Amino acid sequence: MLYHLVCPAKYRRKVFSKAVEQTLEEVCTEFAEAHDLHFVEIGADEDHVHFLIQSVPMMLPKRIAQIVKSITAREVFERVPDVKMKLWGGQFWSDGYFMNTVGKAHTESAVAEYVREQGRDKEYLKIHTDQPRLF
Repeated sequence: MLYHLVCPAKYRRKVFSKAVEQTLEEVCTEFAEAHDLHFVEIGADEDHVHFLIQSVPMMLPKRIAQIVKSITAREVFERVPDVKMKLWGGQFWSDGYFMNTVGKAHTESAVAEYVREQGRDKEYLKIHTDQPRLF
């Protein structure tokens, strides 16, 4: 299964600096295999991140979002501690998220194009990219 997950930062704060983006890429590639996840693409906007994630069919989308949000939040706060100063309450991500499957109607290339065309002041930054693979 291929999923498009969008996670906004808490309070929609603009916290995605180069250090945070690099940390996200490192953390996601570190824990991916242990959780049967494969990050096909990660892209950052100023206040949210798009993940294109491949996973095994029996893993619930809600569980994927929980894993990604909890591990990345913990590691970003640990590795880039100045981010915590921009956020109050000790949370990195907003409570909500958007998740959709990528399939025939919403192909990988269409989702990637959508992510790149998001409105923003600066150019879309692709943090990580890889090819889907068989598990």
